[in-house]
Amino acid sequence: MNEVSIGRSELRSILITGATGGIGAELAKRYAKPGRILILWGRNTERLQQLSTFCCSKGAIVLPRQIDLTDGEAALAAFHEDDTQYPLDLIILGAGLSDIQPEGCATERPESALKLAQVNYATPVALATAAAERMIPREHGKISFIGSVAGYYELPFAPSYSSSKAGLARFAEAARLGWGPKNIQVTLIAPGFVDTPMSQRLEGDRPFLVPAEKAARLIMTAIAKNKREYIFPWPFRALRVWERLLPRIAREAILSKIDAKQK
Repeated sequence: MNEVSIGRSELRSILITGATGGIGAELAKRYAKPGRILILWGRNTERLQQLSTFCCSKGAIVLPRQIDLTDGEAALAAFHEDDTQYPLDLIILGAGLSDIQPEGCATERPESALKLAQVNYATPVALATAAAERMIPREHGKISFIGSVAGYYELPFAPSYSSSKAGLARFAEAARLGWGPKNIQVTLIAPGFVDTPMSQRLEGDRPFLVPAEKAARLIMTAIAKNKREYIFPWPFRALRVWERLLPRIAREAILSKIDAKQK
């Protein structure tokens, strides 16, 4: 293999979790270029192979890994193996699950709540911590979390999903404060509705829907600009400002009236 000399300002080695999802795949395609190493983690073996072939055609060196992030210990072992082989400059923690309370049920499925907590919060937090542990002695690195605007709201029809994203947002902020002085950039991405298989399961309106290709461009720009937090599309940024001014009783009244279903 020919090694390519790339300065520290370049992102030479990138890990993307959830690479076989809509946003993750678009990020991989756009980051692929000659000399860049892409470590792509995903659940779907067929899509992972197709994505790897595409990224290789763009000149990237690709290491695909089929992995289930409900097994946090296996994910940590895989991370240490990959980072030892190719020290990472950027890790994008994009894997995630979504689920809502089934119609006619008083609660979510307990099994779904457990998986959501593991994949959306526990495993990415552990991976981010492992990444920082490796990056800090190298004195550089970027860690990006793909959260959700749902993390800012107490969604009564999806308490596990919204709370897992809320926890991820709080961890990202704490990590930024702790690791930022050590030259580790932490970015939280909080998208609204993105046109991916995950959101396509929802019935009803998906306001301000963003194509996955555009979402990937916006995320890459936010990471390149070292944003601490980036909410998109813009109406959700405006809503975030507006809802902070609402009295709590009004906020809870609005949220309690929201109804959502999924296919």
